[in-house]
Amino acid sequence: MIIILKSDASEDQIAHVVESVEGLGFKAHLSRGTFRTIIGLIGDETKVSADSLRAIPGVGDVIPVLPPYKLASKEAHPQPSVVDVSGVKIGGGSLAMIAGPCAVEDRARMESIAASVKAAGANIFRGGAYKPRTSPYAYQGMGEDGLKLLREIGDKYGMPVVTEVTDPRCVEVVDKYADMIQVGARNMQNFVLLTEVGKTRRPVLLKRGMSATVQDLLMSAEYILSQGNNQVVLCERGVKGFDNCTRNLYDVASVAVVKGLSHLPIIVDPSHATGRPDLIPPCALAGVAVGADGVHIEVHDCPEKAKSDGPQALLPKQYAELMGQIRKLASLFGKTISETPGKKPT
Repeated sequence: MIIILKSDASEDQIAHVVESVEGLGFKAHLSRGTFRTIIGLIGDETKVSADSLRAIPGVGDVIPVLPPYKLASKEAHPQPSVVDVSGVKIGGGSLAMIAGPCAVEDRARMESIAASVKAAGANIFRGGAYKPRTSPYAYQGMGEDGLKLLREIGDKYGMPVVTEVTDPRCVEVVDKYADMIQVGARNMQNFVLLTEVGKTRRPVLLKRGMSATVQDLLMSAEYILSQGNNQVVLCERGVKGFDNCTRNLYDVASVAVVKGLSHLPIIVDPSHATGRPDLIPPCALAGVAVGADGVHIEVHDCPEKAKSDGPQALLPKQYAELMGQIRKLASLFGKTISETPGKKPT
């Protein structure tokens, strides 16, 4: 950590700053320049906040050397992490192919979609039992009945399942049925929910918020990691932009940025990012090309009858065609799509 003193800091103030930081257990290295005096701190930065140091008289600014997302950073974990979702690996060259409808629907429809995406090569089945909707009158999901059905379908077709939790009070019941817990974009900074999810040992899919920076995303991951749950997968799903030709702005560059800052795996969700089936295939391929550890795509066999987000879903045939393209691209980068052992939650 580096402390930059104010240009008019007195000698007494400088001495007080040095005394203060040494009292916190740091070694202080004083360096005087023509216009500025700086103090370099040697020690554990986790023991003090930059804001508390800025409050010392004479201090102009404080520049942390380590990022605030300490557990999520590469400094804390130089090697890329690999998350295991009931036998399906995410990261380290293994790609997660997450597919399914936006919301859990009737059994016949869920079986039809699951069978088709499994045949195409998907290795994790998704579906929302709790749906955070913009309108209170929109479909809100089937709740625990939906979780039970999702679990049964996942077991029948040999795929782990991921589903969203929207309320800290529902974490326990979602953890009971899911192989992976999703925290959606609207809840990315619901810190109470993140803390509760972190107390589980279930893998977590953390989606980037609609107006969140990459650092915001990594700080949210830090909440989960700080509770002892190191099984976190990030997801780029688009942020707010000014152009209405797509649902959101697909920030594919964020994947490469995250790879440079963090050890955590990151996948892409071109369905929510674009909201347009015609753009999902090229954007999915772009995500894999830039280094994503998987692709999350909504698939529905009858989009016009979907309970939620039908217009952005691919048809099973379209998904199968895209999977063929993803396999070819993945092979160029030496990556593979994990098989589905179909283990149940423990």
